[in-house]
Order: sequence, then C-alpha cells, then structure tokens
Amino acid sequence: MANEVEIKFRIADRKALEESLRANQFREKTASTHELNTLYDFPGSKLRGRGELLRIREFGGKWKVTHKAKGKAGKHKSRKETETSIGDGQKLEEIFEALGLKPSFRYEKFRAEWTDGKGDVVLDHTPVGEFGEIEGEPDWIDHVAKLLGISEDQYITSSYAELFQQFVRSSNRKAANMTFAECGTK
Repeated sequence: MANEVEIKFRIADRKALEESLRANQFREKTASTHELNTLYDFPGSKLRGRGELLRIREFGGKWKVTHKAKGKAGKHKSRKETETSIGDGQKLEEIFEALGLKPSFRYEKFRAEWTDGKGDVVLDHTPVGEFGEIEGEPDWIDHVAKLLGISEDQYITSSYAELFQQFVRSSNRKAANMTFAECGTK
C-alpha cells in the first residue's frame, strides 16, 4: 500500500495557475478529461463508519478500483491507498453488488494532471467549483504550494464528498450526488 499525501485548494484563476505551473517546470501529462467516481459501501455505511473508502473510477475510458484507509488529519491529508487498474468497471460493479456493496455516492469532474516528475498537481472542474490538488511528499507539497502562491491557510483536507455536503447546505440544493446534472452546474 502506498501512502497518499495531498492538499486541495480553491482555484481562483485557472489560466494564471496553468501559466504558473509552466513557469515552474511542470508539464501537462493529461489534458482535461471527464472522470466519474462511484463510492461503494455495505448497508449501514460500515466502510464510511470506519473512515474507509471503496471506489470505482472511470477516467478517459480506463477503470481503476481504489481502497483508502482511514486518514490522518493535519496540515496535509494522509492515508494508505491501494489502487489497481481493472478491465471492466461495470463487471466489477456487478461483483460488488453481488457481495452486498451498494453505490453510496457518485461524483464527477473534469481533471487535468500536471507533473514536475516529483509529484502531481491536478486541476479539477467540479459541479461544486474549481479545485486543485497537490499530491506528493509533505515538504514538496508545501514548496509547490508556495511557488503557486497558495498559503497554508488555503489548504483544504476535506474530501469531495465533504465539499459537496457544504455546497448542498449553502446552496439549498436537493442533489444526492456531485454530478453536473444533479447540482445544476456546468
């Protein structure tokens, strides 16, 4: 299992951020691509209750299954992540459902991935706003954030599910999933 360490931040000006990434020797490794994520859980939300996540992700026609263990809160979000590519996400969904797992939350976004070879910066256009993520070693995350003009008080360690819940509360929307159609955003 790998240890995932990351922070999110709100993007105020995407074009300026992309220019800053280029100026700091980052290259775009994946252009903005649609991504659909489905979280699965047992009845009674057993995984969520333990702080765990089980996800099937479709990104650019490729599928991955991911398990994330309970994380540690701090300046950075850190938790064990086990992930592997799969050939057919729809078949895996059938297997999960046969085992008693049910879809518990869906979220989508358009994601662009950037790298400097040491870590990744991703730019996400989501139904609840524009967010970036910086993922890598903690010192590298802080260094890159500073290069990009992101202060530590702008760090977000919330999950997309938590950001979605904040959006629903503040906007009085009835959406159950973080999709563009349900949130009424583009």
